[in-house]
Parts: sequence; C-alpha cells; structure tokens
Amino acid sequence: MRKTRITNYESFARDVLTAIPDRPISFEVFSDEFDEMERQERTIAAWGANVCVKIQVSNPRGEPAYGLVRRLSQDSLQFNVTAVMTADQVRDVTDALTGGAASCISVFAGRIADTGRDPAPLMAEALRVMTRAPNAELILASPREVLNVFHADSIGCQIITVTGDILNKLENDRVGKTAQRIFA
Repeated sequence: MRKTRITNYESFARDVLTAIPDRPISFEVFSDEFDEMERQERTIAAWGANVCVKIQVSNPRGEPAYGLVRRLSQDSLQFNVTAVMTADQVRDVTDALTGGAASCISVFAGRIADTGRDPAPLMAEALRVMTRAPNAELILASPREVLNVFHADSIGCQIITVTGDILNKLENDRVGKTAQRIFA
C-alpha cells in the first residue's frame, strides 16, 4: 500500500468493494494482539457482505488464532485464514471453522515449495480434511510458477491466488489451451 501511496485503508477498501461488489474480497487486519484483531475484524467485516477478513493462522509470537477464528466464525464473520504451512494447522483451522460462516484457508504453497518440499500432497490432504467444514474453501496461496496453477487444478483446489506475471505466462501458446480449460 505504501508503494502505491494508499494512505486510507478503509477508503481504499470501500472503493474496491464498489468496483467489485459481487466477488469475495479479503481485507487484512493489521494488529498482532487478539483483542485488537477482533475489533478490526468486526469493523472490516461490516464493510460488505462479500468481505472475508484476512487473519494469519498465528501471531508473530506463534500464538495460534484458532479460538478467535472459532468465536467470530460462529458470529457469521467470513475468514481468509492465511499463512498456513502445515497439515496440523489445516486441521486446527478446519475445526475452528466447522459449523461457522463460509471462509477460506490459504495454504502458502509457494513458500512451502521454497523450502524444497512439494506442497501438492499437503494441498490434497487439506482438501480431504476440509470436508469436515463444507463452507470452507482452499486457497493455493503464494504460487511461484505456472506449474502451481496446474497443481491446484489437478487436486481440485477451489481458489488460487495468481500474480500478473503468472497470468501473462498462462497466455503463452504452449500452456494457453490447458489454462483456458482451467479458467473456463
């Protein structure tokens, strides 16, 4: 936001919601303290019915946000629980979201791959575990290459965040036909 000189987060968010009123959009809390996170989450969620409040799975001290997610999800707040890196985190977030509002779990597949591990098995396991929370969708987050788009499709991942660079590569004639099938 600083790079683009956005100085008023709420004003920016409301402009985005006016431009895109019919798609889920995630807006992030900025606090590391759970009490303040809850206050911010409730404020941000009130900006629109299509808002998912983006919250990290744990704060910088490593304290998990599962209790907060469970409580607010039961109050019908939609979440995008992000920075998920392990199967245990997927299980705990799924448990917190079970019976609550429609939400997303963002597994940072690209960052997992950066450690030398294949994220596809974890993504497939996440989908299996998430059947306990039918209102939750899986996001393959932080993709690093076009191959991640095909991984997401092959395991049945509902959402993938894609950068402009990756989208441009998908327009390449060699991958374009396959990509058209995925995005159709």
